[in-house]
Amino acid sequence: MIKLFSPLAIKNVILKNRIVVSPMCQYSSTDGFVNDWHLVHLGSRAVGGAGLIMAEATSVSPEGRITPGDAGIWKDEHIEGFKRITDFIHAHGAVAGIQIAHAGRKGSCAVPWNGGKQIPLHEGGWPTLAPVAVPFLPGDRIPIPMNESDIRGVISRFKAAAGRAVLAGFKVLEIHSAHGYLLQEFLSPISNQRTDQYGGSFENRTRLLIQVVEAVKSEWPAENPLFVRVSSTDWTEGGWMPEDTVKLAYLLKAAGVDLIDCSGGGNVPHAVIPTGPGFMVHFSEAVRKTGIFTGAVGLITSARQAEAILQENRADLIFLAREILRNPYFSLMAAQDLGEDISWPNQYLRAKSVKT
Repeated sequence: MIKLFSPLAIKNVILKNRIVVSPMCQYSSTDGFVNDWHLVHLGSRAVGGAGLIMAEATSVSPEGRITPGDAGIWKDEHIEGFKRITDFIHAHGAVAGIQIAHAGRKGSCAVPWNGGKQIPLHEGGWPTLAPVAVPFLPGDRIPIPMNESDIRGVISRFKAAAGRAVLAGFKVLEIHSAHGYLLQEFLSPISNQRTDQYGGSFENRTRLLIQVVEAVKSEWPAENPLFVRVSSTDWTEGGWMPEDTVKLAYLLKAAGVDLIDCSGGGNVPHAVIPTGPGFMVHFSEAVRKTGIFTGAVGLITSARQAEAILQENRADLIFLAREILRNPYFSLMAAQDLGEDISWPNQYLRAKSVKT
C-alpha cells in the first residue's frame, strides 16, 4: 500500500493524504491582512493535491511580527481574508491549517529581499520581547525582558488568536515554538537565563509553552487537531538537545497536543547544521516513539523519499517547504511517480495522462 496517499484521521479531521504544505512566511501582508497573493499561494497547493495546507507563521500581535509583511490574526478584521482562503482550500478537498506565532527577539526586521536586518525604531521598527535582555545578533537592539504581566499578555494573545482561527474556518492549529522565536527562546537555556518560575530548570523553561497550549485549548475545538512545531535541537553545546525534545513530547501529549512538527535550529545564529537529504527526520522518529503523531521536515524532495520515511514509521506526516514552493503540484506528480491513482481537479483532467 502507498502510505503517502493513505488517509490519516486526527481526531475528527481526516487528511486525504500525508502531504502537508509547511507554514512558510510570504512577507506579503500589510498590517497583517492576507490578500490575493496568499489566496493563490495556498489555493494552488490545494488544487495541487496536498492533504493539509498550513498558512504561514501568523502573528498573534503587531509586536510579534518578524517583519512588517507578516500575516496577522491579532484583530477581528483579519478573519474575513482568511475565511476566503479556507473556503477555497476546503472546496478543493484539502484541509486548512494555520500556524500562530510570536517572533520574540527576532522581530522588527526588514523582509528578506530588503536585507532582513532589524529595523531601527526611528525607521518604523518596534520594541521586541524576550526572556532576557539579550539580542539574537550582536548589534541588534536589546529586547525588553518580559515581566509576568508581559507573559500573561502573550498567553492571552495566543488564546485570542486561536479563537479567531476558529472563526476563520481553520481545522488545524499549530503553535510555533521553533526557529528561535519567542516560545523557543524560553525553552532553550542559551536564550533563557531567567531565575524566576520561567527559567532555570527544564520544568520552568517549558512552563510558558504549556501555558500557551492550555490557553489555546480553551478556545480551540476539542475535536480539531492541535499541533506544536519545535526546534528539536539548537545544534549547539549547552543548548536545547534532542533528548529535551523527547522529554517535552511527553508533556505536550499529556497537555492534549496531537502532533509535534519536528524542525530544528534558528535560535543560535552561527550554529553548524549538518544539512543533507532528510537531515531532520531522525528527530520525528525519536519523538514518535513517545506515542504522539509526528511530522517530518528537512530537505524532503521526492515522492519516494517521503514514502520511505512513512513506510519506516519515522513520521506520520511529511511537511514540504522549498520543494512545494518549486512545484505546487508536487502531490499530483508524486502520485504518478508512485503509481497511485488519485483525483485531479476536473479542470486539469486533460493533463492527468502523461501518454496524451
